[in-house]
Amino acid sequence: MHNATEMEKRGTPVVVVCTDPFKSTAEAMARRRGYPGYRYILVEHPLSSARPEGVRERAEKALPEVLSIVLGDYAPQK
Repeated sequence: MHNATEMEKRGTPVVVVCTDPFKSTAEAMARRRGYPGYRYILVEHPLSSARPEGVRERAEKALPEVLSIVLGDYAPQK
């Protein structure tokens, strides 16, 4: 979240993807960095040990929200 908010400050849209167990950590870090309403994407945990099919499924599920963030349908609240 730190790197993402730094990039956002420089005008580069960033998509943060994290797994369910890290939701509260992501929100706390965003608030601490001055982005209390920062939009990020939650995917099913675990990701690192998921089979390729599982990773693909999560990615396909997250894609509409990724595109929404990257294409500018979202402006982070500061």
